Amino acid sequence: MAGGWTRDGAVQDQIDASIEDAVEQARSRLAGGGESALHCEECEAAIPELRRKAIVGVRLCVSCQSEQEEKQVSSTGINRRASKDSQLR
Repeated sequence: MAGGWTRDGAVQDQIDASIEDAVEQARSRLAGGGESALHCEECEAAIPELRRKAIVGVRLCVSCQSEQEEKQVSSTGINRRASKDSQLR
């Protein structure tokens, strides 16, 4: 269902694009791959073996990773693709 001057399926295209953006953002935050570090790059604490096996290419301990994630800017949830919904906010 489309309204106004939009074509049919335009709303779904916006939803799909928003999901693709979120997935790409999440992928960019993943570890780069390769061999995991034995010690945290920030605080030099030992990284447990289970963490190294679970996350390939891990470079930070849990506490440093948590601090880094808290500092990252979160999405505001506003559709940046100029939808009618984003104009109403």
